[in-house]
Amino acid sequence: MTARQLIDLIADPGSLTGWDEPLGPPPADPRYRASLARACERTGLDEAVTTGRATLAGRPVALIVSEFDFLGGSIGVATAERITRAVERATAERLPLIALPVSGGTRMQEGAAAFLCMLRVTAAVHAHRAAGLPYLTYLRNPTMGGVFASWGTLGHLVLAEPGARLGFLGPRVYEQLRGEPLPPDIQRPDTLLARELIDATVAPADLRDVLRRALTVLAPTTPASSAPAPSAPAPSAPAAAEPDEEPNGGDAWESVLRTRRTDRIGAREFLALAAEEFLPLGGSGALVHGLAVIGGHRLLAVGQQRQAPGGPARPFTAADLRAVRRLAQTAGELGLPLLTVVDTTGAELSVRAELDGVAVEIAHCLHALTALHTPVLAVLLGQGSGGGALALLPADRVLAAEHAWLAPLPPEGASAIVHRDGAHAPELARAQGIRAHDLAAAGLVDRIVAEDPADTFPARLGTAVAAALGELTALPTPALLAARAHRNRHLGG
Repeated sequence: MTARQLIDLIADPGSLTGWDEPLGPPPADPRYRASLARACERTGLDEAVTTGRATLAGRPVALIVSEFDFLGGSIGVATAERITRAVERATAERLPLIALPVSGGTRMQEGAAAFLCMLRVTAAVHAHRAAGLPYLTYLRNPTMGGVFASWGTLGHLVLAEPGARLGFLGPRVYEQLRGEPLPPDIQRPDTLLARELIDATVAPADLRDVLRRALTVLAPTTPASSAPAPSAPAPSAPAAAEPDEEPNGGDAWESVLRTRRTDRIGAREFLALAAEEFLPLGGSGALVHGLAVIGGHRLLAVGQQRQAPGGPARPFTAADLRAVRRLAQTAGELGLPLLTVVDTTGAELSVRAELDGVAVEIAHCLHALTALHTPVLAVLLGQGSGGGALALLPADRVLAAEHAWLAPLPPEGASAIVHRDGAHAPELARAQGIRAHDLAAAGLVDRIVAEDPADTFPARLGTAVAAALGELTALPTPALLAARAHRNRHLGG
């Protein structure tokens, strides 16, 4: 698609007000000057990007749209200046910013000067994000080089056109430098999605609706400067749990077995059923994340899908944990609550996981969630095994399903350590205090939600989530952080 066609596809008809200004004198090099003249004649544009303000479903947004027919969408000094000014204007006018790059990368005719201008654009994007404003990108075919390695992939939400080539080094350059062809699937959206390097692939025909739904969560309907004052602070975290069931009911091993059933509700199903709006992102692995509205609260949600339908259990990988940290960063920058949903067999245990630094990523997740200046609410939905569960549990409140459990290892693993076999797993499950009710009695869980009747469980858990978010979002940030510090200091007795 041309830049104009893409704008017409996503923006409200006739809503674009252009921001582009003349770019200064032409270059001295006559061959480069002739190339620019031909590009202008061919496209009807004066540069490789078009910028401006438009509305999307009535919501004001800023747009930066590349044109590939203009010298391959390459970025020269003047192009970078146009992009930078558009980002700065979007920040000054407090507009959500949508960038839709398609580019071979840096404009080779301008060399190092153009290459370093990626820093200029990146600094402007950083200031936009630091101002608490959404930045969304849609990577088109192709998006390569310095564009991919800077402002193209810095979005709070990074979407991609299906089948696009996305990467740092083009295949011809790769083969020239390495003496071998680039594997054909390396720079494709599906590959990047499986590694949580982008958030979703979206066909152009669906892009407007996805952006509309995303901005419903990420962008407030009024500028932050005119937002209403927060209501009176709610009391800090409850001193004792508020279980919906008898504190000593149920058997720990029976709960373990129930959470392993393949027909048990998972994180993805819970979010889809409990939220008024849920825009799922990411691939099909163990990570579930997306944008949601629950009980009127806009939030970011991340969870663990313990098992694919009819498939094996899926551990949490280092890539999953890096995606959690990125989502936490987005929540912090946009001032949104973070909801974590725990249902996991644990972190990946393999040589690859060790080399990928899965343990280090767990540590970084713990730090990121603890340091977040927005509310964090955790839901212990089912299995809570090992470091994979721990990474999502630093929270201001923890809700638990009736049969959820939490342990350093699965009971069979604990039995192997204590008894040198797995036969004592039921005994260890009962002795370790892993049930939701045991966790509530120890002050590690704030509320338990009964699982029966099963058909209303997701809605009831969603109501509990909304109530907790209501309390947490009413707290001023200093009070929220003080209560969190007190909670963390006294976890475990």
